[in-house]
Amino acid sequence: MAFMIRPVIERYADCAAFAEAFQIGERDLLITNRYLYDPFFAPLGLKCQTVFQEEFGAGEPTDVMIDGMYQAVRKLSFDRIIAAGGGTVMDISKLFALERMYPVADLCDGTIPMKKTHELILLPTTCGTGSEVTCLAAINLTRRGTKIGFGGPEMFADRAVLVPELLRTLPMKFFATSSIDAFIHSIESYVSPKATPDSKLFSMTSMKMILRGYMTIREKGEDARFTLSDDFLTAATYGGIAFGNAGTGAVHAMSYPFGGTYHVPHGESNRVIFPGVFDRYMMKDPNGRIRGMNEELAGVLGCDADGLYPELRRLFDVILPLKPLHEYGMKPEECELFAQSVEKNQKRLTRNNYTPLTVRDYTEIYESLY
Repeated sequence: MAFMIRPVIERYADCAAFAEAFQIGERDLLITNRYLYDPFFAPLGLKCQTVFQEEFGAGEPTDVMIDGMYQAVRKLSFDRIIAAGGGTVMDISKLFALERMYPVADLCDGTIPMKKTHELILLPTTCGTGSEVTCLAAINLTRRGTKIGFGGPEMFADRAVLVPELLRTLPMKFFATSSIDAFIHSIESYVSPKATPDSKLFSMTSMKMILRGYMTIREKGEDARFTLSDDFLTAATYGGIAFGNAGTGAVHAMSYPFGGTYHVPHGESNRVIFPGVFDRYMMKDPNGRIRGMNEELAGVLGCDADGLYPELRRLFDVILPLKPLHEYGMKPEECELFAQSVEKNQKRLTRNNYTPLTVRDYTEIYESLY
């Protein structure tokens, strides 16, 4: 069983310390968002070139956004890419570290060979995607009506830099969706058949840090998250390391057709699907390796293992209240349609399921959440 950690992981208390250590200059390209640049980077007087992702589209990465951004970036000359942002900024920046990536649909098809030609430095500004330590990018190919996970070793960052200051302006909604996403990365990778003792260590550590943080927030209020920024950044990175090795499964697979169709943020769509999938796992195989995991997590929450999932739901509702699928606009007939899409298009993920699931299982899970 193989286990790998890439890239090099570094920490700095604030952006000023990071900029000084990395000697950011004219041959650097900073890809970020204006709402991050103005408070954190503009006061530093950096001489680097800058591109703002939101000028090319909103939401998660799409082919239209990426191809439009290419037209601006290709005119620039740079040696290093520094990406400070959430999953969208980091995923897109992985593509721009390659020699060729336009049009992005051809890159995803394998028509364009992958060759990395620029040093890549990623600074996460949410606490969930784990993208800073994975070689994957989630891309919505809108011209084809599908969302895919695309990647390869050429898309690893050279350095992942954790700067807690960058979470200072993160709204509660984005904190909630990103941190729950990190928890689901960790729990899915823990029960994956590809999990190793090493990946499980990172998964479990991540889950415990997130749960303890949530319990503090439940006790002290939303603003308590700001005192826990370093913990949540660390937990998200550990979750990224875990699923980068062991993969995610049915929760992510089932969230793709639902989230892509109804434009639900990735972490929120995972949060909606999570209870249905793990209820099904417990129904089909409650005494496998999931049992030991349940006992450890129950110990953190102070409940019996049999009461773990109801207690998780109550805790998650404090952070991000659960809504049924129909409130997002989903139609009853889409339960089976989405299930068929999962079976056909998401085998990269479903092969990591804790226990095998069928189209009927997926349909019934959607129906239970409807």
